Formats: sequence, C-alpha cells, structure tokens
Amino acid sequence: MSTLASDTAMVMAAGMGKRMRPLTATQPKPLVRVAGKALIDHTLDRLAEAGVGKAVVNVHYLADALEAHLRERASPKITISDERDALLETGGGMIRAQAQLPDPFFCLNSDNIWLDGPRSAFHDLSERWDADEMDALLLVVPHSSAANFSGKGDFHLDARGRITRRRPGRIAPFIYTGIQIVSHRLLRDAPDGKFSTNVLWSRALEEGRLYGLPFTGKWFEVGTPQAIGPTEDALKRL
Repeated sequence: MSTLASDTAMVMAAGMGKRMRPLTATQPKPLVRVAGKALIDHTLDRLAEAGVGKAVVNVHYLADALEAHLRERASPKITISDERDALLETGGGMIRAQAQLPDPFFCLNSDNIWLDGPRSAFHDLSERWDADEMDALLLVVPHSSAANFSGKGDFHLDARGRITRRRPGRIAPFIYTGIQIVSHRLLRDAPDGKFSTNVLWSRALEEGRLYGLPFTGKWFEVGTPQAIGPTEDALKRL
C-alpha cells in the first residue's frame, strides 16, 4: 500500500446545517444519523481505515454535543479547533487550525459518505500528490458516480489534472467531493476572519497549482433530510 501524504486530516464540522433542518434544530449536522451511524463517524471511520492517525475537528454550532460524541472515539486521535466565538467558514476554519496541521494535510467535510474504489481515496490522493506542482489536490467525482446529486457540476480537468471552473450556464463533468489535500502554501497571505476556501482556490487556479483527481468509488450527496433514505437504500444494495 502506498504511503500517505499526511497523518492528519482537518474535518469541517462547524457549520449550522441549515439545509438539513429540521433534523439540525436540536443537534449539529455531523451527528445526524445515516445507516445507523452519525455522519461524522462515516468520515472518521474512513480516515481510521486508511491509517490517518489524527483528526482536527472544528466546532461551532451545538459544539458541546459534538465534542461529547467525539470523546467516545479511540481512532483517529481527535483534537478540537474551537470556533465557538465566530463561525469562520471553510477558509477561515483552516487558518484557525493551521498551527495544529502539518504540511500537507487532508481536509474533508464531516458529512461525506463514500465507498472506496480499488483503493482508499486517501491513498489515491497521496500517490498523485506533488508538492512542487500543487497547492491543493481535490478529489472529484463524475456525475455517474455521484448519488443524490442534481447540480451542474463544479470543475473541468485538463490532461494533467489541472482544474478550471464550470462556466455560468454550462455543465461541468466533475463534482467536488469535499475531500482534498492542502499545502500550507495555499494558506499564505489569507484574509482575516470568515472566508471561503474558494478565495484560496482562485489564486491557486490562476497560478496553475490547483489540481483534481477523479474518484474511482461511489460518493453520496447527503445535504438534506430527503437524501438520507435513498442513501440508506443504496448502501444496503452495495
């Protein structure tokens, strides 16, 4: 098995979960259960299975409940990046946690559910990672492998895997899975406070340092309560 590019992942778990209401009225979205398991445990279990030993989890909305849940886990080893004072979005969240993160690190959403292809997504990303060429390497999935997804897609890839964004009104062949490898170079000269990772991606894209890797497994969009049933049904069949 190939060596992992990092032993640490940042897991984004601070959001308000508005699209998942009413299930998030009394619990944070990462604790919503799908197929008998909290969403964040699907993510953390995949990290543990791949051999990623540490996870930095950011918290904001109903943070006490999420922290209590995470204390019950033995693997990966979890540390908290506390955003109780202010929700910082994805970019600001990485900057807040940067001192806890090696270079590079995996970064992923806490509401991902996926089934790996022949190998772990984290090993596939690690094998493709090239710090000399890349500021970030995003795991992307074609529409045919994205369950419950009805959008227009996010990105195009050239022959080398360099990313360009979908043009307005067009369809793009690849969807961002919420999983990536990030270099500290991506985080340089970042804005203060709350901002989206898209700000950093745009600079890397202009510099030709934003890359994508097509995922060989199956990925599930679980953003709303209506997506839970179909996801559970699909998981039973696979």
